[in-house]
Amino acid sequence: MTGSLPGFIDVVRNLNSPTLLEDNVITRAKAAGKRIIFYGDETWVKLFPKHFVEYDGTTSFFVSDYTEVDDNVTRHLDKVLKRRDWDVLILHYLGLDHIGHISGPNSPLIGRKLSEMDSVLMKIHTSLLSEERETLLPNLLVLCGDHGMSEAGGHGASSVEEVNTAMILISSAFERKPGDVRRPKYIQQTDLAATLSIGLGLPIPKSSVGNLIFPVIEGKPMREQLRFLHLNTVQLSKLLQENVPSYKKEPGFEQFKVSERLHGNWVRLYLEENSSEVLSNLGSKVRRQYLDALRALSLSLSRQAAQYDVYSMAVGTVLVLEVLALLLLSGPRALSGKAELDVPLPSPAFSLLCYLLPLGLVALHVTVCTSAGGTCYLCSLPWLTAGGVMVLISTLLCAVLSALTGMFAGGKRLSKNPPQCNSRWSELDLLILLGTVGHTLSLGASSFIEEEPQTWYFLVNTLCLALCHEIYRNCFLGDDCAPQSCPHAGEDFDGVAAAPQGKSPGPDVWELDRASRHPSPLGALRGPERWMVLASPWLILTCCRLLRSLNQTGVQWAHRPDLGHWLTSSDHKAELSVLAAVSLIMIFVLVQKRCSLASKVAMAFGLLGIYCYRVAIGNLLFPWQQNNKDISKGITEARFVYVFVLGILFTGTKGLLKSQITADDFTVKTVGLWEIYSGLVLLAALLLRPHNLPVLALSLVIQTIMTQFVWRPLRHDAAEVTVMHYWFGQAFFYFQGNSNNIATVDISAGFVGLDAYVEIPAMLLTTFATYTGPVLWASHLVNFLTSEASRPAPETQASGTLCLCTKLTSTSVDGAKVANCHLLRLRELSPRWLSLWKGPQSVSSECVKSQHKEVSVLSSPPSLSGQEGSGVSRLPAEHRRPDAPGEGSRARAEARHPLGLSLGCPLLGVGGKALGREEAMLRGPALQGSPAGWTGSQVGPKAWA
Repeated sequence: MTGSLPGFIDVVRNLNSPTLLEDNVITRAKAAGKRIIFYGDETWVKLFPKHFVEYDGTTSFFVSDYTEVDDNVTRHLDKVLKRRDWDVLILHYLGLDHIGHISGPNSPLIGRKLSEMDSVLMKIHTSLLSEERETLLPNLLVLCGDHGMSEAGGHGASSVEEVNTAMILISSAFERKPGDVRRPKYIQQTDLAATLSIGLGLPIPKSSVGNLIFPVIEGKPMREQLRFLHLNTVQLSKLLQENVPSYKKEPGFEQFKVSERLHGNWVRLYLEENSSEVLSNLGSKVRRQYLDALRALSLSLSRQAAQYDVYSMAVGTVLVLEVLALLLLSGPRALSGKAELDVPLPSPAFSLLCYLLPLGLVALHVTVCTSAGGTCYLCSLPWLTAGGVMVLISTLLCAVLSALTGMFAGGKRLSKNPPQCNSRWSELDLLILLGTVGHTLSLGASSFIEEEPQTWYFLVNTLCLALCHEIYRNCFLGDDCAPQSCPHAGEDFDGVAAAPQGKSPGPDVWELDRASRHPSPLGALRGPERWMVLASPWLILTCCRLLRSLNQTGVQWAHRPDLGHWLTSSDHKAELSVLAAVSLIMIFVLVQKRCSLASKVAMAFGLLGIYCYRVAIGNLLFPWQQNNKDISKGITEARFVYVFVLGILFTGTKGLLKSQITADDFTVKTVGLWEIYSGLVLLAALLLRPHNLPVLALSLVIQTIMTQFVWRPLRHDAAEVTVMHYWFGQAFFYFQGNSNNIATVDISAGFVGLDAYVEIPAMLLTTFATYTGPVLWASHLVNFLTSEASRPAPETQASGTLCLCTKLTSTSVDGAKVANCHLLRLRELSPRWLSLWKGPQSVSSECVKSQHKEVSVLSSPPSLSGQEGSGVSRLPAEHRRPDAPGEGSRARAEARHPLGLSLGCPLLGVGGKALGREEAMLRGPALQGSPAGWTGSQVGPKAWA
């Protein structure tokens, strides 16, 4: 109605449309005294409040309703057409759009709805013709669509099916001879505002960039044709002068001036009543000149509206990147125990650079603003404000450079102190780093954003090949090709690094290196399990390739046929039904294994309800059905599934809360988390389209394969597992058929089981259905890391001891890697499990208080206690286990070391000070090669009372 080009922000305005303040046809018509009546989409009522003398709006987002939403419009027709007390009647039908969102353009419901619209159109046209016979005044009937429809039923992208739509103008004023067949002409949607304004005798909206549709006035006399074209060119030339400083150099403006001169010559000939052939030829020339000027002016204005303030955008991007870089560099240090941020200035030269940088940026700003001619937003700001922005940019840049300098300087200082390590980064570490950085850089180009699915497909496939290389190397080449480990001082303590002389070990010197202490578990695998580990990357690659063929996405390949289109066609409903049933069975088999009995039953009935829901709405068939003509909205079946989803989520939440309160069994927590995950899987199966159920099933298959045959056998750390989950989550976002276009958002998922429009549930369901892949992979990450934290390490199981299990409270990993030596840093943590060494005759343990008010409990066999050079104080002689232990030594040990034998006493610190739960910390991996008869005993949280 405005004739202007829409912007990106208009997508957001569709959700909660504010009053339209821009000049438009409706406002002009109301100001001219036109009586306007509206029925249909309530968005019109929000855009034009108090513009209609009568209106009845219907909710446009409740896409499950495609019957009542149109009946509410049609029920007013007979009364309004008989009254004839209106000048403009606007009807906005939503049924076809809703059917497209629900089941696509090939739905059997489309034919019925088109027949209904034909009858409505016939009723309106017949009424207008009968009115023209009485008043002898022509009416205009405009039939058009506001958008097209993609193969999936959505809209909002740039495909031909979405941006091209039909428009028909019907009026008795259009002279057309019988048998005159005309080819359809392509026009811009912005041309409608100018055409309607001239047809209603209204001024054209000021911001309109459209042209008058010439066939509408082609039957008018030459004088009226030229007058209408002149009005349109004058409006566009004024708009060009307001928005383009160098408008005189535009070819459209020059053509407009030429057209005005020729038009003046034609008017003089017309006033002289010269009806010769010269007047007709000159009129045709002026008309042609006007049409050329209109096209050129519209093109210039459209090009100017599509230009962006690149300079201001670049400045904003630099600011954001600087802040992010500073947070990444200083975040771990600021969140550490010291909670301080040190920004050193290394040298006077660096300080001089930081002083000169603001002056250079201000000079650059002056140069850009002088050459840009004041068209940039940043150039329109006061000089003091713009100078402050430049100073802020330079300050942040200096801070980032200082942080980088300090980090590299700290790395050099750290490298001067062993542990020495001869290893290098593994191929997987390099792939994760380069892939993440490369994807981030690719977002700077619009073409890469449009084709982002291809980026994730490439990264996931490359990740599978890297895992394959790692598995085969470990299986066939052995440990010689594994990453080298870091040697530690005090090798007898198996991973406890020696502290500097005269200092007790602090939290920053506890190092854990799995490769140096334990051989790879892949060598111990035999039989089918070994072959599954070897085949797992290829199975994952096969699944990913099948999923890519299911839904074509992006821009360049979205139009190509895929399995999804083949399955959703009405001719292959039986094949889709079989595939959906198999997928639901696979989901049950993969999810139920760790659920409680009640959750298993709920999951089975919920999946059965999902199939019944899809049959009710006409997507699937029962085995005994040949065709399903009884289509409903499936509200009862969907609500039946919601009951089981809520039941499973409640059961999982109850178990999770119980484990947090009682803290007696870690298994309860892992089961609770898995049941929450299974509830989300059931909800996803309900909301996804039937042809996308294999996406959900294969996602569970890949998660199972990665857990059982990749992450656990290869012992990937938490950081690597987290990044892999993120990559697969992003890939499965696009495997669903999503893209970075709003057209692929499945709005119908927000109204599954709803019989009325409820905003918050609809928004939550739509969001979950859109981001099902990332949400489920993030939930699986929490389950995996939590279950791994509760599992004893494989090497500890082999030696019959239990070391230490800590609870991971976040999926964010703050890890430090120095030459592939993993450093595990623990600060102010209370251990959930305490491992004590208990011998048959005595206990040897020691508590050493560090400078950070933390205590290391190092328990070892008697032969290792008090060893020189270990970094741990020697035990007094009376506390050592004699070579030939007896009852007397055991009694002395019991008296002096109650911690090893009594669970109710406090942990003793240096000097006999009792340390509470907040100060005590257990550090150190499990011991290797413990003597026979030594076992590990667990002390739970209650032992700290």
